[in-house]
Amino acid sequence: MSANLKYLSLGILVFQTTSLVLTMRYSRTLKEEGPRYLSSTAVVVAEILKIMACILLVYKESQCSLRALNRILNDEILNKPMETIKLAIPSGIYTLQNNLLYVALSNLDAATYQVTYQLKILTTALFSVSMLSKKLGVYQWLSLVILMTGVAFVQWPSDSQELDSKELSAGSQFVGLMAVLTACFSSGFAGVYFEKILKETKQSVWIRNIQLGFFGSIFGLMGVYIYDGELVSKNGFFQGYNRLTWIVVALQALGGLVIAAVIKYADNILKGFATSLSIILSTLISYFWLQDFVPTR
Repeated sequence: MSANLKYLSLGILVFQTTSLVLTMRYSRTLKEEGPRYLSSTAVVVAEILKIMACILLVYKESQCSLRALNRILNDEILNKPMETIKLAIPSGIYTLQNNLLYVALSNLDAATYQVTYQLKILTTALFSVSMLSKKLGVYQWLSLVILMTGVAFVQWPSDSQELDSKELSAGSQFVGLMAVLTACFSSGFAGVYFEKILKETKQSVWIRNIQLGFFGSIFGLMGVYIYDGELVSKNGFFQGYNRLTWIVVALQALGGLVIAAVIKYADNILKGFATSLSIILSTLISYFWLQDFVPTR
């Protein structure tokens, strides 16, 4: 059963990652009348959806009893404040990371973003070795070296790339690259820290996600106020939202749930390599459908 959950969660993660990258990129570059939706508000809405989904899952696990649900939430969250506060660190980092991904995909094509973002596998491996005392074999270290080589090739400048970037990207590729690299380090640390908490305690993965989502919503709202407060007061919290925006938000919320399940039943490094499978799908769709990526040799 555990093995089935492991591979099922990994498969859903590949689908979710591919879909999220492509729809997010499309939604951030689509030219429409009126203001574009604010990425900071999308992060907050995704956190709230994740909390609601987790509460429903806990409700189902407690035999659909409201009394049992209330008791579990009180016992596991309100009556264990120190355990809840532990989740503030990864939650804050995840909120930062989610905002950085919107910045990155506003400035990079989907394929370049996907490959560069896989450096999080390297940062995750390094944090796993240092924080969880994991030992990696020769083949695992070799695969990380190959990964770094691949990222270097993708970022290697070419004449055609310079022309394409001028035509296809309204933002700066450097800003996009810095956003991805920062997200890689934050993803590696937060993922390993969350894995450490999940595997050292017996709390439900859904309870942990409610705790994460609670702090994520607070940090996210702070980000909305600091960076987009004027725009929100002028055009509203849901300015620029359309059907595509809600799909992006739903996929981001699903990602939080699936990643938690993968960390619980597999581990962070395996999660990273499963996510890498979506590079091939993203690249093909980016080339044939979005037409914002022309592969070089």
